Amino acid sequence: MHSSLQQAYDAIDAATRELSEEQMRRHPEGKWDVAAILEHLSLTYTSTSRVMSKCLVAGKPLATSANFRNRIARLLVVNLSYIPSGRKAPKQVVPSGIGGIEARDAVKTNLKKMDEDLAACEERFGAQVKVADHAILGPIPISEWRKFHLLHTMHHMKQVHALVAAYHNGARESAVAGQV
Repeated sequence: MHSSLQQAYDAIDAATRELSEEQMRRHPEGKWDVAAILEHLSLTYTSTSRVMSKCLVAGKPLATSANFRNRIARLLVVNLSYIPSGRKAPKQVVPSGIGGIEARDAVKTNLKKMDEDLAACEERFGAQVKVADHAILGPIPISEWRKFHLLHTMHHMKQVHALVAAYHNGARESAVAGQV
């Protein structure tokens, strides 16, 4: 596995390996739970795999031209490593509500598959060729697909850590309240 995607895999594993189904389903009102975050990431990996597969079948990169919005987004995300909070996910990567254990298995499987597809495109087209369009960043090369997915995964792992911390703080408060 490519080192940046291995880093993403390891972050997911470390953040979720000890979580029960119940822990993965707890969340504040209006926010995603850990299962939803994992499913969302899994869907983004699957989406990228599909795009890479299309390029491989076509035998050529399928990238178009970047517009102004793409250039600004690419500058923020790829160059400045900034993933803005509070954006709505594109509908194709909005979680449907699968279980936490299922989501944890799917995210790991789909990350590995995406890594394989990115590697195949890199071998065929090169790491710096703009191979396909990202929904927000526009046309980007394989190296930037990997960087995006690492940054995006780490962004969501911060959310997972916050949910887990809140879960543990709530459990401690309940235990203390039971002792009074």
